[in-house]
Amino acid sequence: MGKIKSRQIRKTAKILDNEKVKFSEDFEKNKDVLKGLNVGKKIRNQIAGLLAKTKKREMLSFKQ
Repeated sequence: MGKIKSRQIRKTAKILDNEKVKFSEDFEKNKDVLKGLNVGKKIRNQIAGLLAKTKKREMLSFKQ
């Protein structure tokens, strides 16, 4: 069980994912992609983690 992300984190991650930015299942790669955002370190890491988690779920649903 993970922590529940705030509405701001979920909304920002959804917007970034819809902008066709290439995110992957790897947290570190997502973190590097998000370095251009002018947000704090904690927020950036939370967004990168949420995006990695959602991409993993997408890949699992495609395989089934």
